[in-house]
Amino acid sequence: MPEEIKISITDIRKRMIAIVVAAILLFLFAGVRTFFVTVVDGEKLRAKAIDQWTRELPLKPERGEIFDSAGRVLASSEVVYGVYVRPRSVTDITAVCSALSSVLVIDEKTVEEKIKNAKTSEVKIKGAVERSVAFSLEDYSLDGVYFSPESKRVYPYNEVLSRVIGYTDADGLGQTGIEKYYDEFLRGENGEILYESDLVGKDIKGKKPSYIAATDGLDVTLSIDLDIQLIAEKAAFSAQQKYTPKSSSVIVLEPSTGRIRALATYPSFNLNSPPRDDLTALNALSRNIVVADSYEPGSTFKIVTSLADIEETLSGNKNALPLDYVFSSSRYRVVDGKKIKCWASHAGGRHSNERLSEALNNSCNPCFVDIALALGKTKMYEYISGLNFGKTTGVDFPGEAAGMIVPVSAVTDGDLARISFGQTIAVTPLQLAAAASAAVNGGKYYSPSFVEKITVDGKTVIETEPKLKRTVASKRASSVLSSYLERVVSEGSGKQAYIEGYKVGGKTGTAQKYENGRIAQGKYVMSFVGFFPSDNPRYLALAVIDEPVGGMYGSTVAAPVVKEVFEGIIKQKRIKPYL
Repeated sequence: MPEEIKISITDIRKRMIAIVVAAILLFLFAGVRTFFVTVVDGEKLRAKAIDQWTRELPLKPERGEIFDSAGRVLASSEVVYGVYVRPRSVTDITAVCSALSSVLVIDEKTVEEKIKNAKTSEVKIKGAVERSVAFSLEDYSLDGVYFSPESKRVYPYNEVLSRVIGYTDADGLGQTGIEKYYDEFLRGENGEILYESDLVGKDIKGKKPSYIAATDGLDVTLSIDLDIQLIAEKAAFSAQQKYTPKSSSVIVLEPSTGRIRALATYPSFNLNSPPRDDLTALNALSRNIVVADSYEPGSTFKIVTSLADIEETLSGNKNALPLDYVFSSSRYRVVDGKKIKCWASHAGGRHSNERLSEALNNSCNPCFVDIALALGKTKMYEYISGLNFGKTTGVDFPGEAAGMIVPVSAVTDGDLARISFGQTIAVTPLQLAAAASAAVNGGKYYSPSFVEKITVDGKTVIETEPKLKRTVASKRASSVLSSYLERVVSEGSGKQAYIEGYKVGGKTGTAQKYENGRIAQGKYVMSFVGFFPSDNPRYLALAVIDEPVGGMYGSTVAAPVVKEVFEGIIKQKRIKPYL
């Protein structure tokens, strides 16, 4: 007879407790797992399930429009279509390839290879297909063929602002210019068309597609004034035709805010048909040289040297040369053993009894050498740095260059002497225009800017304010300099920018070019920076003509370009003469 097994009450209680604890832990685990599945990982798992049981086509958003400051459309979009094939849903590949080849004008073998070699559930056969063409495919009743709306960029003014607005790629993403810099605002967010499918990816007959709407892009309003832009375009084009230079550029700024009102450069290209098949030409033509390229400014830089001397004189700096100081009439100065000559000496002439105002009129290099050496490199570099040379301006545009300056720790007297009249320093045209604006607007340096606001459905979501970086000089010094520069136009080297009845100020510049470290004979960059009215500037324009053929000086080549721009603005804006 087997031995009787005795189980104590204590053992039974222990087993019951263990069972209860195990049950509680099981329920806790199930609860936690349910929480993670439904809450923590819910969205991810639902998306995975939808992805397994659906096939999607992208819904492209409508790219935001670009306007000028008056609300005129500079870039917009029109609806076109992308044609797609879902290989697993194709029942007759021969019919599909034949129809797509015929309707879309594509080689039939190319279509077949795209479909057979597809590594995704959908393959795009062609984009930017016109509505009538895309919808004509419905007549063929082709299984597995779909089309989805896309946007095609349209530029109403063709070549106008080509180096400013920029262009988009085949997918509608910004590649250059404003289109690139503000792409995240302009492009919007993709949506989808969802088709229910079985496990092998074939559409389920009778099921209607679902739509996840795309979010259209925001609109961008530029500070560009189209009226002034067209005037600048015409002036730059005329210079290009007359002198056949490498390039002709004009930029117009509003000195009191730094807003860019116009920027034109030739050669140009049509934004609606950029030369995509020639990347070298495309890159060259789309490069905004006013922002991205540097050059020696020549005598236009004397504005900086003059401002430094005037401000330091008015501030009581004993090293500054007083405004009534009479410069030596010698034709040259010797610095670090090398002669620095006045341009007039080449013609056998010289200037006498010159003060700063006359030195500006005559653009006499030795006078500005005297100023720079008297102030010294530390003080001169305060103004060079204060006017943002050697640094980017902060403009809202891709690819801005910082120019080049000799570090103050390495600059010699010879370097400083040449910097005083615009040699041994490289600047971008935008840098020079922004610095000149600060010199004549009361001494306030504003970062130049292209965009005034970003909107959606006409409502402003971002509004940009003029960005004041710093004050570089007093109103009094700025006023004195402006009066001197007005005399440059009324009676000095800038006479070809003079407009009867209007107070125009400005400064000419003729700079030699260098190749392989040596002066390139017969190659010059000619420029003129002008502003008006000189006592309260509303507009400042800089014209830069690179290697003109048949032109000798900035005074004869570039000054007339700025005059043409100002005359156009006066007429367009109906600005009355001061008399």
